[in-house]
Amino acid sequence: MVVTIQKPTDDSPDANKQSLGKQVMMHILYLSVVLSLLGRGFPQAPPAAAPAQHASHAPSHATPSASEIWNSLMAGNRRFVEGKPQERNLVSLRRKLVSAQSPKAIILSCSDSRVGPELIFDQGLGDIFVVRTAGNVADAVALGSIEYAVEHLHSPVLVVLGHQKCGAVNAACSGEKMPSTNLDAIVEKIDPAVTRAKTYAKPDDLLESAIKENVHQSAHDLLANSEIIRHAVESGKLTMIEAEYELDSGEVIRLSEPARSEN
Repeated sequence: MVVTIQKPTDDSPDANKQSLGKQVMMHILYLSVVLSLLGRGFPQAPPAAAPAQHASHAPSHATPSASEIWNSLMAGNRRFVEGKPQERNLVSLRRKLVSAQSPKAIILSCSDSRVGPELIFDQGLGDIFVVRTAGNVADAVALGSIEYAVEHLHSPVLVVLGHQKCGAVNAACSGEKMPSTNLDAIVEKIDPAVTRAKTYAKPDDLLESAIKENVHQSAHDLLANSEIIRHAVESGKLTMIEAEYELDSGEVIRLSEPARSEN
């Protein structure tokens, strides 16, 4: 916007003053219009939205309770038993989990190829933190892995999962000498459970009783050998659940009491 100042035709002092006054008023009017436009503001782009927080890292909803998490795992197990797994967009899930993970549960299970926790609980990427060893026992490496999930990922549930016809427990029940010190290390952790089972189980029931006892023994060892896990349980931040997977039915059964008190 350009304002042109014209030379007054009347050269008298009064005329010059009047002309100058008009020019000043025009400038003031011009500035008033400009300031008014600036005050109202021109159309502006909306402010940039804050980056959405990653669902797996900082969920907007409240953290579910241990009971709710266990119920969701059992709902997944029912889908597995029925052969109706939940459909998932794995590509989308993979991309969402690039920046962080926040698994709702930790699963300590056997390495047996028939016992895949992600499958038998019908869980997707990022849902559960799985540690697998033969006989679902926890050595220093397994303990450290679980401690990481408890201390840094803040998973509120820890499931110790045994299963029918466990080969590691069967080896311990046999009493035979293992062919290596590494296999011996596994059997030695299971031996206390076998010893307890032998105090009440009939020969035909020894393996199944020892499997349940071994789940209880593994849970006990986690608390005895890890201050982090023990403190999390005592403070109510972590709930431990003991369970057994049935190979024939595909069902996961929660163990509420030691096997020896059930007989």
